[in-house]
Amino acid sequence: MALLLSSCGEYNKILKSQDADLKYSYAKKYFNEKKYVKSATLLEEIVQYFRGRAEAEESLYLLAQSYYGQKDYVTASEYFKTYYNTYPKGEFTELARFYGAYGLYLDSPDPRLDQAQTHESISQFLLYMEYYPQSERAGQAQDILFELQEKLAYKDYLAAKLYYNLGTYMGNNYQACVITADNTLKNYPDTKYREDLIYLMVAAKYELAIVSIEERLQGRYREVVDEYYNYMNEFPEGKYVRQVKKYFDYANNKIEKNY
Repeated sequence: MALLLSSCGEYNKILKSQDADLKYSYAKKYFNEKKYVKSATLLEEIVQYFRGRAEAEESLYLLAQSYYGQKDYVTASEYFKTYYNTYPKGEFTELARFYGAYGLYLDSPDPRLDQAQTHESISQFLLYMEYYPQSERAGQAQDILFELQEKLAYKDYLAAKLYYNLGTYMGNNYQACVITADNTLKNYPDTKYREDLIYLMVAAKYELAIVSIEERLQGRYREVVDEYYNYMNEFPEGKYVRQVKKYFDYANNKIEKNY
């Protein structure tokens, strides 16, 4: 208890001090002790004071790292961005670019939620790789990029699946399913959800044909057949072969009967 009170007393004295250099020395001390809240509080007070001084660059970087250490990745990313925009060739610029992107990656939300931070993390990692293609961290950055893109692909897949499940509820959602799945395949052609997305397109086009008006039936059935071949060409032993074969047989039978 005595040590705790002594520590609190020391910190409060430093906070009240008007000596920026003293505050900076303690900020670094607290940072090294992983007392990131204390170091960030002190650095917030003095970082502007150090403008034009030798300590300015390091103090700004330490401020960003202090928020990073608190897992406040959004604030940390903003300070990292301020750092590398202010010091584009600074001592810590590569690290600032990497950790700014990495923090947003760590903070990237569940795929069902808004993905603004995921998009921002991707943008920052792309810039990092553009600036430092030979960095020892470039491989890690590339792996994270793939992971984040898969998250976005999965979010879009969930949206396409939802449209399919909604069916004709409050309108024709099958067309929205087709468009969403098709756009996802264009944006993320190598996604691991590729087979699921193509299957959804076959299934949705089949359902579209079922609910179509007479004059559009034949065109819609042909789309089912075309999409079936797209699926079979890529996944001849895929997990949806039996189901897409049923859609194909039904649509092909309807086309043949019309002739």
